[in-house]
Parts: sequence; structure tokens; C-alpha cells
Amino acid sequence: MSNQELQQLCEQISLESFARPFKHQIYFNPRLKTTGGRYYLKSHNIDINPRMVNSADQKLLIGIIKHELCHYHLHLAGFSGQHRTHEFKQLLAAVGGLRYAPKLDQPKYQYECERCHQIYARKRLVNTSKYVCGKCRGRLKLISKLK
Repeated sequence: MSNQELQQLCEQISLESFARPFKHQIYFNPRLKTTGGRYYLKSHNIDINPRMVNSADQKLLIGIIKHELCHYHLHLAGFSGQHRTHEFKQLLAAVGGLRYAPKLDQPKYQYECERCHQIYARKRLVNTSKYVCGKCRGRLKLISKLK
């Protein structure tokens, strides 16, 4: 999906779900790593994490766009677009946007404590001669490498 297609999708969603036009820019920002999208108060532009498009399906992207459009339309209407406000929660529920973006990074390594059998999932390799179980201080053993 290109930025042009994303712009058209956002304008369509804004008109259908909010009955208001989206008059600013929306584009992919590859520097976003842990968030689905970001709304800028000064420029009124929206950034979207491109990794959200490559994952599962179109519903995820639409949910993230609706979330950012809630910030956008509330801010332009003079309300606070913060997550904790009643207006934001009410509008988000009304349009069916996502409250949180799903985690994309899955753990790659699993470790098990030899003493208490506690399972730990990590993204990076752990030095098992240096680190121990946080529960019983037993030795860790690599049990599987995922992906």
C-alpha cells in the first residue's frame, strides 16, 4: 500500500465514520516501532506504522486509522484528544476504533529454569552463565528457538 492509497482510505473512513472530511496528510513512518500510529497536534498530520499493514489483515489498519482520527476530530472540535478523557473513549467506541495496537514483536527464545521450571520468553539471547531465574535463582536452560 502506498501513501496515496493510505490517504484515500483515511479520507473515506473519515467521511463514513465521522461524517467530517480529513483535510490533512496521513503517511507511513518506518521509524515507528512500538505504536500503531501518531497524531501531531501542531500540523494535524498522522503517521502510521507500516508494519501494521504487513501484518494480519485490513481491519487492523482501519482500527488504527479510526483511533488516530478520533484524536484528530476531537482536537479540531476543541476537545482534549487524550486517551483518558470521556469524549475520546465515547467516540472511539462509537466508531469502532482500536484502543491499543497489537504487539508485533514475538519472543524468539524460550528459557526454562532447571529448578522451578518457570518459562521465560525473550527477544534476544540471554547469557545463561550470567543470568538466573528471578523466582528461585536456579540456572536457565534454552529450550526453544522460535521463528
